[in-house]
Amino acid sequence: MTKTDLFNLKEKKIYVLGGSGLIGLKTCEMIDDLGALVINLDIKKIKRKKKYKSIYFDSTKISNSEKKLLGIFKKNGKPDVFINCNYPKTQDWKKNNFSKITAKSLEKNVSDQFNKNALLLRFVANYMKKNLIEGNIIQLSSIYGMVAQDKNIYEGTNMRENVSYAMIKGGILNLIRQMASYYGDFNIKINCISPGGVKDKQNKRFIKNYSKRVPLRRMAHVNEIASVIAFLSMDASSYITGSNLVVDGGWTII
Repeated sequence: MTKTDLFNLKEKKIYVLGGSGLIGLKTCEMIDDLGALVINLDIKKIKRKKKYKSIYFDSTKISNSEKKLLGIFKKNGKPDVFINCNYPKTQDWKKNNFSKITAKSLEKNVSDQFNKNALLLRFVANYMKKNLIEGNIIQLSSIYGMVAQDKNIYEGTNMRENVSYAMIKGGILNLIRQMASYYGDFNIKINCISPGGVKDKQNKRFIKNYSKRVPLRRMAHVNEIASVIAFLSMDASSYITGSNLVVDGGWTII
C-alpha cells in the first residue's frame, strides 16, 4: 500500500447517519470530495442537490430501523465505514437543565439518543462481523461527555446547560471502548470523536463567552471536525481503535 493509498477514500462505501446536520453534512461533502461512495441516512432532506445519495432513515424507530438498514445495505452495498453523527432532539430539549428535568423527559432522551443508537451500532458491527467485513465505525460524542458543562458560558444568552446530553455523551465514550474491545477480534475498528463547540448560528454573547474560555480563543469551524472524521475513515488510521479523538481547541486541558 502506497502513502497515497493510506490517505485515500476512493471507492470506500461510507454510510453517514445524520448526514443532513451541521457536522454530518460537512462530513458527507468532504468524504465525497475525497472519492468515497457516500450514502446519507437522515430524516431531514438536504435542500441543495448533492452528488451522493440520501435515504430517509429514522433511528428512533428501533423496531423497524434494523430491518430497514439491512435492506439499505443489500440494495446499496456493504459498508466499509459507518459514521454516526445522529442526535435526535426531543421536543423539550431546551428545558433539560439539571434542576428542572423530569423523569419522563430523561427517559425519553436516554432512550432515543443512547439506547437506540447503541442497538443500531451493535447491529452494524454484527453485520460487519457476519459478512467478514474488516470495517470501521465512527461515533460522534462531545467534550461534555468528558467534563462538566460550564454554565457560565450561557450567561446573557437564551441557552443553558443540558444534563441529558452530558449523561448520554459520557455513556457513548464507554460504549465505544467496550465495543472496540469486543469486535477487535474481527478486525472491526470502532472509535469516537469528541468535538468542542462548533460555530454555527449561536448568538454573539455565547460565542464571546465560549471563545474566552478555550485556549485557541475561538469556536471550531465545522470542517475542522469533518476532517478528523475523514482521517478516521482512511487506512492511515488502521491501528486506531477504542480511541476518543478530542477536537476542542484545548477546552479539556484547563
